[in-house]
Amino acid sequence: MKLRVIVVVGPTATGKSDLGIELAHRMNGEIVNADSMQLYQGMDVGTAKLTPDERQGVVHHLLDIWPVTRTASVADYQTHARAAIDDIAARGNTPILVGGSGLYIRAVIDDMRFPGTDADVRASLETELAAVGAPAMHARLAAVDSAAAATLLPTNGRKIVRALEVAAIGGGSFTGLMPPYESVYDAVIIGLDRPTAELDERLTQRVATMWERGLVDEVRKLEAVGLRDGVTARRALGYRQVLAMFDGVLSDEQARAQTVQATKRFVRRQRSWFRPDPRINWL
Repeated sequence: MKLRVIVVVGPTATGKSDLGIELAHRMNGEIVNADSMQLYQGMDVGTAKLTPDERQGVVHHLLDIWPVTRTASVADYQTHARAAIDDIAARGNTPILVGGSGLYIRAVIDDMRFPGTDADVRASLETELAAVGAPAMHARLAAVDSAAAATLLPTNGRKIVRALEVAAIGGGSFTGLMPPYESVYDAVIIGLDRPTAELDERLTQRVATMWERGLVDEVRKLEAVGLRDGVTARRALGYRQVLAMFDGVLSDEQARAQTVQATKRFVRRQRSWFRPDPRINWL
């Protein structure tokens, strides 16, 4: 028999965290975080990470496990998340996977296997990305793995670099990493969404709340411990814009507005990711 896992997915600001808490209370559950940016220590305000009080006594796993200087690794996350699920189930509790990072969720619940990495190849590609830009790297990817290039935005430098790395070390096509929609668990997947106009209003309010709760001070503190060196963390929504404000590239008002717009674009990508999955029960 497959292990039963409850999964709550959907775009940002739809209420996934609140639903996860409610399910945990009703089902003797524990939460496994599936928000890629909530993995980082100190990235609290800008990721809407629940405070200890807001967690209402529910045990949460995989929050604050990485320093901001660490580059994200879906393979490492897969290992940690599956270990947490096994631990929760072994104690007779219900694992509840909650978050909006689609690739991370599929890495946990589906049979996704990852090729290795090569630090030297990755460093060389990152240097090239900084020199020539993402569109040029995308054109290079199209020449060596056209299928992968077709699935990636020309502006997504991080994923383009990863696809080129996979090709360079003989790991096959980047697109070959994505398995069919067949879970390794007995997964009950709940999707949350809201009408676009309503969600846009919630996103705008969320960004305003981030500023009120001290996002600028949070970024300043994280900058002191290496945020700018974090390939993944420094690109997070809100954090990137505040860093640009520190650099004099954006005003405070512009940083807020660009964070709202970037978050709306991110929501569209989340919907595009989740909607094709036939297993999701949408609410």
